[in-house]
Amino acid sequence: MSAISVPGLAPRKRRGAELFLLLLALIVGLGAYVGVGLGVTGDVPTDVYRLGGGLALLAVLAHGVVRWLAPYADPVLLPLIIALNGLGLAMIHRIDLDLADRGSETGPFAGPQLIWTATGVAAFIAVLVVVRDHRRLQALTYTFGLAAIVLLVLPLVPGLGVSINGARIWVSLGPLNFQPGEVAKVCLVVFFAGYLVVKRDALALAGRRFVGIDLPRGRDLGPILVAWLLSLGVLVFQRDLGSSLLFFGLFLVLLYVATERAGWLVVGGLLFGAGAYFSYLTFGHVQQRVEGWLDPFSDTDRYYQIVQGQYGMAYGGLLGRGLGQGDPVLTPFSYSDFIAASLAEELGLAGLMAIIVVYALIVERGLRTALVCRDVFGKLVATGLAVSVAIQVFVVIGGVTKLIPLTGLTTPFLSYGGSSLVANWAIIALLLRISDQARRPAPAARPMHQDDATAVVRMR
Repeated sequence: MSAISVPGLAPRKRRGAELFLLLLALIVGLGAYVGVGLGVTGDVPTDVYRLGGGLALLAVLAHGVVRWLAPYADPVLLPLIIALNGLGLAMIHRIDLDLADRGSETGPFAGPQLIWTATGVAAFIAVLVVVRDHRRLQALTYTFGLAAIVLLVLPLVPGLGVSINGARIWVSLGPLNFQPGEVAKVCLVVFFAGYLVVKRDALALAGRRFVGIDLPRGRDLGPILVAWLLSLGVLVFQRDLGSSLLFFGLFLVLLYVATERAGWLVVGGLLFGAGAYFSYLTFGHVQQRVEGWLDPFSDTDRYYQIVQGQYGMAYGGLLGRGLGQGDPVLTPFSYSDFIAASLAEELGLAGLMAIIVVYALIVERGLRTALVCRDVFGKLVATGLAVSVAIQVFVVIGGVTKLIPLTGLTTPFLSYGGSSLVANWAIIALLLRISDQARRPAPAARPMHQDDATAVVRMR
């Protein structure tokens, strides 16, 4: 007896749709690059073929690898990333032109950013080549946990870690500086997912009931306390408010998804509130961030970056000044920490909202992958990776727009910086690998031979 197959129900690979969307994404990136040249000099940039061709080549290469190694993967994720990466390159190039006109020795940044994009695509390909089945990562749960701890401690090693802009989150190896925390967040997602797969039954047990919410048992509070202390340690020793919030929020969301107990959100919220209040009373850099958030115009010299970012976004208004028509270079670090403000100045509130929608689509596709994934470990990894992008975008754009206190994180795929770009390309590769595994049709059942049927009858 053979299994009945229904070809019409088999999932389609959708690689043709991905290629079409990639072309649209390249039009967005290259169109923005040409628009910058026309806005600043009135001419099409002479190096549009170099930078545009490089980006197009990387996009086609990534698409070819996905078509080869992950043919059933989500067809929307890669085009969204290429669109953001291209838009970021265009804005960084625009800031380079402004810096050159002012005779600044800072920069250029667009060329190195393209090189980092190539490195990120190489990491993307390496992840797809090495990780053929995401479920095998579960066997390395504690290895990834140890790697995350080592990466977080590296910036504190004398002679290796360096402080930049008040945060000790960088490691210097000769001329190269990178943030180990960007790679650590990927390791932490795998560790948290593997740990919660094993411990979720014990953590899901309810303790006392309070105001209609089942609180966890006291004996089960260890993991969340460890995550809380780890996030406080990052805040205290590395002076990095953004990474501290990211790590704790990531574990809290995964804990809730794994156990489906709202009590963990209550406990986590109380711990976060207590830690935030303690940090505000104890650490001067946290007080400075909060004061700059509440009233940056009270000391325009001290909070110059925030003030200039607010002025730039107000100057952009609803529809923006147009690419090349604003003055984003007046804001310090407009090519990295405040690139969202630079884009809002030249593309307006409408452009910034469109960018946020693109990020929302990336998170939605990641969560959709988690929903269709067949194994619990893959569900938690996909959820963690999608949530890490969501938290990072929220704290960065929320800080720039003064919704929350400013943090030190970068805007994924837009900001200048190699560590963040490479780590986020690896995140997308993992999401595509899980998506491919989830959407791939199950192998056809082997036809039952006469000997097998005879054996079944005898067993009965």
